[in-house]
Amino acid sequence: MSYVKHPQHYNMGNIEVIDAIDDWGLGFCEGNIIKYVVRSNHKENRVQDLEKALWYLERLVKIEKERNE
Repeated sequence: MSYVKHPQHYNMGNIEVIDAIDDWGLGFCEGNIIKYVVRSNHKENRVQDLEKALWYLERLVKIEKERNE
């Protein structure tokens, strides 16, 4: 297992998270939200990854609100 190329916590199913993010055409914030939520079940500190996802979600909401003003 490599911690740089295809780490186990990014590839727990049939596809790697990055491949889904690319396929869905997600932006930086959206991609990080998905990444942190999906891998959270496979990390020692699930809450930490969920908090990271929340941080990106809050940032994305702020960006969208500013865009719509």
